[in-house]
Amino acid sequence: MASLQGKRTVRGKIRPPPRRPATELDYDTHWTTLQNAIITIHEQKAYMLSYEEIYRCGYNLVIHKWGERLYNGVKELIEQYLESEAESKIVPVLGIADTSPAEGVQVLKVMQKLWRHHVTCLLMMSDILVHMDRNYVVANRLPKTYDMGLFLFRDTVIRSQKYPIQSHLQMVLLNQITLERKGDVIDRGAVKSCTEMLLEMKENNGNDAIYIADFENLFIETSREFYRVESEDLVRRFDPPEYMRKVENRLDEEQLRCSHYLTEKTEPKIRLIVEQEMIAKHLRTVMEMENWGLKQLLINSRLGDLDRMYRLFSRVPNGARELQGGLSDYIRECGKSINANVQASTIETIEKGVPLGVALALRWVQEVLDLKERFDTFLAQAFAKDKSFETAINSAFESFINLNLKAPEFMSLFIDNKLKKDFKGKSDDEIDIILNKTTTLFRFLSDKDIFERYYKQHLSSRLLHGKSLSDEVERGMISKLKIECGYQFTSKLEGMFTDMRLSTDTMGAFKEFLENAVDTPPMELNVTVLTSTFWPVPSTPVACNLPTQFLAASKVFERFYTSRHNGRKLTWHATMGNVDLRATFNSRKHELNVSTMAAIVLLIFNDIPDGETIPYTTIEQETGLPADQLKRTLQSVACGKFKILIKEPKSRDIEDTDVFKFNSAFSEKLSRIKIQTIASKVETSSELKETHEKVEDARKHMAEAAIVRVMKNRKTLDHNNLITEVIGQLQGRFNPAPSMIKKRIEALIDREYLERAPGDRAIYNYLA
Repeated sequence: MASLQGKRTVRGKIRPPPRRPATELDYDTHWTTLQNAIITIHEQKAYMLSYEEIYRCGYNLVIHKWGERLYNGVKELIEQYLESEAESKIVPVLGIADTSPAEGVQVLKVMQKLWRHHVTCLLMMSDILVHMDRNYVVANRLPKTYDMGLFLFRDTVIRSQKYPIQSHLQMVLLNQITLERKGDVIDRGAVKSCTEMLLEMKENNGNDAIYIADFENLFIETSREFYRVESEDLVRRFDPPEYMRKVENRLDEEQLRCSHYLTEKTEPKIRLIVEQEMIAKHLRTVMEMENWGLKQLLINSRLGDLDRMYRLFSRVPNGARELQGGLSDYIRECGKSINANVQASTIETIEKGVPLGVALALRWVQEVLDLKERFDTFLAQAFAKDKSFETAINSAFESFINLNLKAPEFMSLFIDNKLKKDFKGKSDDEIDIILNKTTTLFRFLSDKDIFERYYKQHLSSRLLHGKSLSDEVERGMISKLKIECGYQFTSKLEGMFTDMRLSTDTMGAFKEFLENAVDTPPMELNVTVLTSTFWPVPSTPVACNLPTQFLAASKVFERFYTSRHNGRKLTWHATMGNVDLRATFNSRKHELNVSTMAAIVLLIFNDIPDGETIPYTTIEQETGLPADQLKRTLQSVACGKFKILIKEPKSRDIEDTDVFKFNSAFSEKLSRIKIQTIASKVETSSELKETHEKVEDARKHMAEAAIVRVMKNRKTLDHNNLITEVIGQLQGRFNPAPSMIKKRIEALIDREYLERAPGDRAIYNYLA
């Protein structure tokens, strides 16, 4: 005989009994057997029952058209049982939850026990009523025995109209979660069993679990209030780093809570609540706290806390944008301080009458590089290399760098210093790292054409005076600039190297020429032939009276050069050259390397007896040098480290009333001495103004050339699109204002390169 147990067992196939006419079936007898069996199942005595006999009763009732009565009878019997159980077992423990939240778990345990027993009973009842479920239930679109039993548990127990079971269950579940949030240990198993129960029971539509209406909605609502109150309390009591750690812990706790005894579908909902209440509503408060807010975290390089702030802020709308704004403000503040320090130093040196030294430029660039390196570290280690943060950081750097009008000159001087001496002894990798960092700053410059002007001047000095450590490194830097700005930006710089190479070849040929020449120069001569469009040379050479031996030597070279390059004209620029002189003093002889202008001045003293002075005005007349050039030259030989001349009266500045004499008592350990012309390494305000005027003039030509290129290609174009295309072509060199482009368009119309279209003044035509 087969028997019913608490768990399903494998049974042999039971054949249905043969059909009999409905009139022969006694309903009451069969129902009584089934009724007693269901009661026995509820009493946990299923082992006493015959499965085959009970199954046959249900089968017979269905095939004899008693399906409806059977279904309703089973439903009523289950409902009565559940009402009795709820009244006798659940209701008595509800009061415990009212008096002690911690003890409210007893409600969950009783509910858990009743639920599990009910599910077990439903499984056994489904086995004996399987024929009813497959036929009558399907035909009438009713819930099967198991599902019907779940609905009955929902309506009779959970949502009982007689007892406040639902509200107590909700209260106990929420109390248990609150206790756990406050650090108490709870019975997670009991909570999990009840939430699983609510998840298994469905609403009438058969899709939504009652978990949502009977628990989750209230859980979300109460959690919002819990975290609102907690966040306001924590943000008052803790500094931002500790507050953020607590927020992070809460997010982790809620994720684990959903994983352990709620449901994964609840996790994004409760996560949103924590993010809204603990992060979104306190963004500015956390960022702007004086005690370890964003600024202090940045100042102290608290990478871990910055990383946590980034991850938390990125969770909420506008969080990342607020953080980016805070970063940008701090960078601009630091940049403003760097610029202000340089400005203060500039004013101080000017007031003292001291030329602006290159140290000022080096300090500014190095401080900007150090700041950029710090934020590169923040970006990599705290902001996950987030592109939007990188853009915000770069934008802030670009903003404050371009507020310093000397930034292009400072950057060029910084590179100049590195290429002349700082790279000595460094490996190729070390050099490349420094140049890459400098190129990054160059990228932020809006006036790249101004930088180009200074770079040409400094490169010219390095090449002509042999100060560059390596042609390879020089070319490497130019390659980096070409990548940033294109060939047009660096073509003249590359042309300067070509001139140096060709000049070396030319001097080799000149030496061969002299071997067979009758007329040779009275001194050794080395000439660098410069292409005027490549080099930063003045259109008119600085006026001066060259000594006869200089003139004679230059004439010899000119004859040689014109014989090889017919039609070319050479213009001598004495201000760009240097001379080696052998000077005899009382103690010893020295070889002096001086500028050509200094050589012109010193040679005047050759025919003067020792101790005799020459007035400034006489020197000015004999050399023919402009006053500013002459005074700087005299400063270098009379007021610098090596005083070849003695100035009277003694002072730093050169006056028209000063007199000079040869310092025959000069003494120095070195036999070869290099004397540099004293000059401002950084432009003065007037020089800066002059540079900008020249740049503005060059920009007019660049803008007109761009306009012509666009119109030659397009033939006809409206005003707005022409402005847009011209800006696109020029923004790699500088950022042209639309008003400036408009003026250049008008100038081209006046010169008949363009015309306005008849009938529409906003459209231009190109005139071939």
